[in-house]
Amino acid sequence: MKYVKLCILLICGLILSCSEDNDDNAQLPSEPNLVIKLKFDPNQDRLGNLGQPVTIPLGNAAQSPSINRMSANYIELAPTAITPLETGEIIFVGDETTAGGAQAINFQNAIFAGNNETFITIPLSEITTGTYEWVRVSLAYQEGNIDVLVNGQDITGTLGSFVGYNSYISSFDLNGNDFDINDNRPQGFWAFEALGFSTQGQAPEGSTTVPNPLFDSSPIPPGSCVVTGEFENGLHITGNETQDITVTLSFSINNSFEWTEVNSDGKYEPGVGEQVVDMGLRGLIPMVSN
Repeated sequence: MKYVKLCILLICGLILSCSEDNDDNAQLPSEPNLVIKLKFDPNQDRLGNLGQPVTIPLGNAAQSPSINRMSANYIELAPTAITPLETGEIIFVGDETTAGGAQAINFQNAIFAGNNETFITIPLSEITTGTYEWVRVSLAYQEGNIDVLVNGQDITGTLGSFVGYNSYISSFDLNGNDFDINDNRPQGFWAFEALGFSTQGQAPEGSTTVPNPLFDSSPIPPGSCVVTGEFENGLHITGNETQDITVTLSFSINNSFEWTEVNSDGKYEPGVGEQVVDMGLRGLIPMVSN
């Protein structure tokens, strides 16, 4: 009988010990993170390369696409307006490859996010403490719907735009239509699908708009797609945070898809020779929340 009582006491002790261990684990605080989210705003200012509002050039037309997903290849926090590119706090660099020859973004390993979705999450302990006034984002790819006029009919199609400096693409699909590339493609390469019809093309070199309000103090290399945006009240990282900090990168898609007009009707008609000239996002506003 004493042996039975002793076993019962030991079992109860083990149960209580496990329960206390579980309680201790449950109470461990989680590490706070910097959460980067994406947003696409058709009502945000439409900016040019110098970061100033611009209108659509004479002879061109444009529309605001609905972006389904986007990928970036580089994110940097800059303390001041005179911080040179690549000397700030680099918090993300996407996968790159030389499989196609020259250095290029590896599209097959890209990270994507849609509107109001999380792109990346980084422990705040990995970011240097301080105040950051600007953010730089090198865009890589965007995919969304555009309106097209074909044989007198208005239809909606899906456009995939490769806006990064250079992209190695093995293959990708739009709505089930496969595009086999297996090579590098420069900035401005695009593919389109609608109702089972698919095509691809190349926008003119240097025509992709890349807004940079710091054009004079912190220029970016030609052919890159590093969009620059200013925090309204700065991003402050003290190292004493106990909660996540969320930065929403709000990109302007205000008339960001632009083409040359043949028929001056404000509708994109590739069948009559209207050519895509610009797919660049039209501005960046980073917003901080806890």
